Amino acid sequence: MMQKKLMVLAGFFLVGFSLMKTATAQSSSPNIVTTAVPFLRISPDARSGGMGDAGITLSPDANATFWDLGKVAFAESPDAIGVTYTPWLADIAQDVYMISLAGYHKIDEDQGFAASIRYFNLGSIQFVDPLGNPLGTGRPKEFGIDIGYSRKISSSLGLGVALRYINSDLASGAVINGVTYKAGSAVATDLSLYGDNRQDGAGLTYGIALSNLGSKIGYTDNADSKDYIPANLGAGIGYTWVFQEENKFTLALDANKLLVPEAPDFLDYNGDTTKFEQDLDDYHSQSVFSSWFKAFGNSSYSLSVGAEYTYNDQFSLRTGYYWETQQMGNRNYFTAGVGLKYNMFGFNFSYLAPSGNGVTRNPLSNTLRFGVVFDLGAAAQQ
Repeated sequence: MMQKKLMVLAGFFLVGFSLMKTATAQSSSPNIVTTAVPFLRISPDARSGGMGDAGITLSPDANATFWDLGKVAFAESPDAIGVTYTPWLADIAQDVYMISLAGYHKIDEDQGFAASIRYFNLGSIQFVDPLGNPLGTGRPKEFGIDIGYSRKISSSLGLGVALRYINSDLASGAVINGVTYKAGSAVATDLSLYGDNRQDGAGLTYGIALSNLGSKIGYTDNADSKDYIPANLGAGIGYTWVFQEENKFTLALDANKLLVPEAPDFLDYNGDTTKFEQDLDDYHSQSVFSSWFKAFGNSSYSLSVGAEYTYNDQFSLRTGYYWETQQMGNRNYFTAGVGLKYNMFGFNFSYLAPSGNGVTRNPLSNTLRFGVVFDLGAAAQQ
C-alpha cells in the first residue's frame, strides 16, 4: 500500500515537470494569446486560491461549479452556498474587485443542480482617443451567470454540464473614431467529468473540464471584429492521505490549455501591412469550433500544484504554486491559505506572495481572497 502511494506521489511531479518542459520548449513565440472577458480565468474560490489555483479535483464544496461540475453529485452535504470576495490588482488599483456567489442542491444521492454568478468591477477608468485626448470616464463591469446539472454515471464517476451567460460592459455608449461601442454578450457551456476513488476519505480523484465553449463576443455592430472568449481544457489529478482519522493531506495537480488561437502580431510582418491585414481577417473569420483545434498550435499552457493539510475537518493549511508559459501570460507565483470550519460555517483565506521587483514586479502580488461557505446540510443535522 505504501509503495502504491509513493508511486502516485511521484507521478504528480513526473507529469507536472513533463508538461512544463514540453510547454517551455514550444514557447518559440513571445506573443501572448489574448481573449475577451479574461475575468473568467480568475480563480473565484479562496480555497483553491491558496493552492496555486488547483481546484479540479478538490473534494466537493459550494464552489465546485467553478472547477468541475461533476463533483456536485459526490458532495456529502445536500445543500451548500459559498461567497468569495477578491480585491484584484490591489497593488496598483484600489477599486477593482471580483465577487462570486455559488451553490448547489442535491436532488438525491446521485444527482444535483448548481448555480453561480461572478461579478467583476474594473473601477473608474479614464477613456482617451489615440492621441491621448480625454473622452470622459466610465465604470466598466462584467458578469457571468451559470446554471448546471451533475449526475453520477457509476459509483465512482460523475458528469456535469453547465450553461453560461456572459455580459461585458466595458465602454457602452462611448463613440471613438466614429464607432459607437456597446455592451457585449455571449453564451457558453461547460462539460466536465469527475472520478472519485476515495474510500473513507482517502484515495485518488481526477477530473477533466471543458469550459467556456461558446460564441464570440463583440462590442460594436461590426460582426467581423468579434473576439474569442477564454475556452479552456483542464485536467487534474489529486490524492488524499488519511492519518489516524483526524489528519488529512491532499496533493493536487491541475494542467490547463487555453483553446484560443494566437492573433497575428504586426511586429512579426516586417512592415507587410497587406499580409498582416489578410491574416487578421482570417483570424477573426474562422469559426469558434475550428479555433479550438487551431489553438493546439500555440503553447498557452498553465500548471497548478497545491497541497492541503486538514485537522479534524475543522482547520486547514494550504500552499501552492502556479506557473504558465509565456504565451499564456508568463505569470508564476506562490500562494498560501488557511481554512476554518465551525458547524455550518466555513471560512477560507488565501494570499498570493509577492514576486519580482520594479518593472518586473508581479502586479498580482499580495492578492487576497476571502471566502465564506455555508454548509446547509450541517445545519439541518443539528
